[in-house]
Amino acid sequence: SGPERWHENYPLAKGDKQSPIEINSKDVQHDSSLAAWHASYDPGAAKTILNNGRTCRVVFDDTFDRSVLRGGPLSGAYRLRQLHLHWGSCDQHGSEHVIDGVKYAAELHMVHWNPKHGNFAGALKQPDGVAVVGIFLKVGQTPKPEMKRILEELENIKTKGKEAPFLHFDPSILFPKSRDYWTYHGSFTTPPCEECITWILLREPIEVSSDQMAKLRSLSKNAENEPVSPLVDNWRPPQPLKGRIVRASFK
Repeated sequence: SGPERWHENYPLAKGDKQSPIEINSKDVQHDSSLAAWHASYDPGAAKTILNNGRTCRVVFDDTFDRSVLRGGPLSGAYRLRQLHLHWGSCDQHGSEHVIDGVKYAAELHMVHWNPKHGNFAGALKQPDGVAVVGIFLKVGQTPKPEMKRILEELENIKTKGKEAPFLHFDPSILFPKSRDYWTYHGSFTTPPCEECITWILLREPIEVSSDQMAKLRSLSKNAENEPVSPLVDNWRPPQPLKGRIVRASFK
């Protein structure tokens, strides 16, 4: 049931615009027309945190333009729907995107959708339907205190299907200082791998401690009454670029 067999049930997983990818600086095109991106998030939009057996996800109210992302490669405002993480079984890997051969310990995805398509399901069918901000997590000496809020809550969602209230949280505190980004057109990294995503991958990682990473690995992909199976290595390996161009907002 691993990623290499997804295409048997989800043919799109072998499509021409799949994610993640490996980004090689030498092949990236600097695009001076790429604007800065802006997020205006309402902390009151945060609702719940859950373990769905594949990742830990924070869900936001997206019934109106309450928390939005705009600018950068996007036209119009995209609504924040959820954020989730991908991580490894050790600190040496776990990110989905790879930069010049470098893998990070984890990757955070903030998923936004374009309300001009009516609803989230409609957005999934359009090439400009979804925008994901990707943030790398690297293990370092000065962990970002902002990650604490999410990690503290993991105690309450140890097993698959568990959900807990997660209120008053402004996810923009998770952004690194630099707004530099790469962008390309790709897909969701979990089945059915819809090719509807404008990726905004931030160049500067944020730091977490080794202890914080261990907390993520303490989650289980089993339900409460099932044998314990640790939730680790929930990342998809890089997919072929197939002629796509990766653009950078920086030189």
